[in-house]
Amino acid sequence: MSKPIVAIVGRPNVGKSTLFNVLAGSKISIVKDTPGVTRDRIYADCTWLDRSFTLIDTGGIEPESRDVLLSRMREQAEIAIRTADVILFVTDVRQGLTDSDGKVADLLRRSKKPVILTVNKVDSFAKFMPDVYEFYNLGIGEPMPVSAASQMGLGDLLDEVIRHFPGNAAAEDDDDRPRVAIVGKPNVGKSSIINRLLGEDRVIVSDIAGTTRDAIDTAIKRNGREYVFIDTAGLRRKSKIKEELERYSIIRTVTAVERADVVLIVIDAEEGVTEQDAKIAGIAHERGKGILIVVNKWDLVEKDTGTVNTYTKKIREILSFMPYAPVLFVSAETGQRLPKLFEHIDVIIENQNLRVSTGVLNEILTEAVALQQPPSDRGRRLKIYYMTQVAVKPPTFVVFVNDKELMHFSYTRYLENQVRKAFGFYGTSLKFITRERKGKD
Repeated sequence: MSKPIVAIVGRPNVGKSTLFNVLAGSKISIVKDTPGVTRDRIYADCTWLDRSFTLIDTGGIEPESRDVLLSRMREQAEIAIRTADVILFVTDVRQGLTDSDGKVADLLRRSKKPVILTVNKVDSFAKFMPDVYEFYNLGIGEPMPVSAASQMGLGDLLDEVIRHFPGNAAAEDDDDRPRVAIVGKPNVGKSSIINRLLGEDRVIVSDIAGTTRDAIDTAIKRNGREYVFIDTAGLRRKSKIKEELERYSIIRTVTAVERADVVLIVIDAEEGVTEQDAKIAGIAHERGKGILIVVNKWDLVEKDTGTVNTYTKKIREILSFMPYAPVLFVSAETGQRLPKLFEHIDVIIENQNLRVSTGVLNEILTEAVALQQPPSDRGRRLKIYYMTQVAVKPPTFVVFVNDKELMHFSYTRYLENQVRKAFGFYGTSLKFITRERKGKD
């Protein structure tokens, strides 16, 4: 089930990033007393009362600014609004109600999304409540007083957030069609791949990066099975703000990946794999999705007998955190190897849902421990009692030990390699959780 998306929006400098950092539990956004300092959209996974959601921090909306950066941030915030399930509209009680707040409220009203009007910097309810009432004039609901800096009023705010979560998640779960997200940098041919698979130009394609403006769902039938492809929007280049644009697609990538079973990470064969590709791939890896690396425009690369191996080695070096992900070389232009996408997707989905019995897992564990002794520290050795699989999508294993502190990440990786050696788990990450229990338990 995909997590709901909660977007924090509002004018610059009302405390959106401070609120984001408090709710996310860590200082992820840059907080500085200058409008426009949050230049990229940052996201974090949050939980409140056993409800999980993805929180998005946006740059400020300055409705009529002609400044290139502020207008770009406005556009990013508008994308966040379109993809969010719930919107936190943050205002500043100390600045009071402004014309810009009214214009942002108009924008949010048109979105038809649940909007929670959040009045920030209310460090004293007794002192500031009369000023909070002024925000009723926005006509967008009851204002909720909070102080992100003092962490006041946040519980009531989060209660209101989860009350608005959509109830149709089960309906999407009932849809058993495989969902495939196509992600990657701008202009790598994501939409061209979908058009080639469809046999028609349904998605607008242009040499200008960023022709695709929003995520688009496309149903494609192959060998009697229907797949839903989620195409993510591209970027529009302006060299003077290139650094901002490199992070510009995070929200669309996160929301597409969140809904997907399998993620196709599309790389431009001519340009080669880049750090930005690694960032995009990292989003899918962190969320435990099935992953296929697709190198597009392979027809444009001059090749000899060692080209594929050299190229694959480079990909493995930069995307070293996901050695399990297969690599497929294709051409959307000629259709080369595109039908093989479906073969890989089917196998990856099968592996995402693979379950291994506890008995078989512990046979592997016993053999692994015999081959390589668990680590020790200051005379105390790690004891591993048993291992069991507790979930799929991604396959998740719990390892019970005597002391979690002794379970070094390198030994966890060793156990993962042994499990993969036995079962493969082609194209999917594995999650390992270490838990302590006493030997007598």
